[in-house]
Amino acid sequence: MLLRTKLHGKTYEFPDIRILMGKANEEKSGDHLAGVAADTVAERVAARLVLAEVPLKVLRETPAIPYDQDEITRVIQDAVDDNIYNELKDKTVGEFREWILADTTTPDMIRRASNGLTAEMIAGVTKLMSNMDLMYAAKKIPVIAYCNNTIGAPGTLSSRLQPNHPTDSPEGIRAEIYEGLAFGSGDSVIGINPVDDSYGSVARLLDMTYDVIKTWNIPTQNCVLAHVTTQMKCLESGSPVGLVFQSIAGSQKGNDSFGISVGLLDEAYALARKHCFPKGPNFMYFETGQGSALSADAHNGWDQLTLEARNYGFAKRYSPFQVNTVVGFIGPEYLYDARQIQRAGLEDHFMGKLTGIPMGVDACYTNHARADQNAIENLAVMLTAGGCNYFMGLPMGDDSMLSYQSTSYHDTASLRQLFNLRPAAEFEKWLESIGIMKNGALTEKAGDASFFLKR
Repeated sequence: MLLRTKLHGKTYEFPDIRILMGKANEEKSGDHLAGVAADTVAERVAARLVLAEVPLKVLRETPAIPYDQDEITRVIQDAVDDNIYNELKDKTVGEFREWILADTTTPDMIRRASNGLTAEMIAGVTKLMSNMDLMYAAKKIPVIAYCNNTIGAPGTLSSRLQPNHPTDSPEGIRAEIYEGLAFGSGDSVIGINPVDDSYGSVARLLDMTYDVIKTWNIPTQNCVLAHVTTQMKCLESGSPVGLVFQSIAGSQKGNDSFGISVGLLDEAYALARKHCFPKGPNFMYFETGQGSALSADAHNGWDQLTLEARNYGFAKRYSPFQVNTVVGFIGPEYLYDARQIQRAGLEDHFMGKLTGIPMGVDACYTNHARADQNAIENLAVMLTAGGCNYFMGLPMGDDSMLSYQSTSYHDTASLRQLFNLRPAAEFEKWLESIGIMKNGALTEKAGDASFFLKR
């Protein structure tokens, strides 16, 4: 296929789909690092003009890593509903973009189409979207999931209560949990990133968080974000696990660097369905982020957006309760500044929703990136307008264990007020029962964690 166009008297020709896809991206420092970024704005525009005319079937036939070399490619390709794919395959990428954005295209129509797409097809259309396109399109695709409560229902915004502690102190973590609950955070999950990944430490934190949930009859779930093998041991030993977590990559080589495989996650999924304490049926939690495959030299020469789209195709295999991109966490080598972080957050959220998974975003940055808290608040506002399922809730937005900046407990409360949104329905009912929320607004009791010490 000839990948060529003429723009203002200059001819631009791209040798293959891999290079075309990279050069069609919005500028990312990671794509420069990988050697696939456009050299000029004009070249980027030319790449998009060419990509817009590429039939979707070409992107399915050109996976980032060949089918016989990569199990993630096989997972994604084998999951495609060929009847739906055959209805879409002759549309160009540009026509598919117009179809998604059209007023006559309903959420149900988009959700059905998602079953006929591969990650590369989703990545291709994302590259043609403006920021507002990404917000508008994602808003059209609510994805609802169920564990011990409901996430993603229209009109709601949830929060992961993230009470990390630099020494895994159960007393310190419990205090952070109470503070988060007092602000209405925690309806997506009470999820701890542990310092100590050992079975004994992880089991202790699972017991403690489960005790809080049961003592206060909270309709939520817990998770300790240790390596999946540690969580599997906890499940097999009878520990109270709400969600099973793992970071994932968009290539087999990338997952090798995480110490996981499709077979291992299949086993973890089976254990979760058998042993997790909530009613389900969605029990898995995944985190991703643009640049993770590149950082492991596992991108096969492709751009980071396309590899990120493959994460979501992989995650879909396990019907997760929640997925989030930790969008600014990997660092400025991959997303250099606030503009790149904001763009990637909007891209990732849209790609997850178009894939058909319940998607949140950790709107965050590291202290050596050219970003600040105002930039992250801007991203959170844009994502909320686009129907994001949930954000992180950290004490004052500062993670004392992982040493990065994110959204706080009160940020989600503010976003709910700004957009007239509610917590998960079951969680709001509980907040009302203990007097922290009334008629969708926090009461004067909100924010006072000592409330939980008086029983």
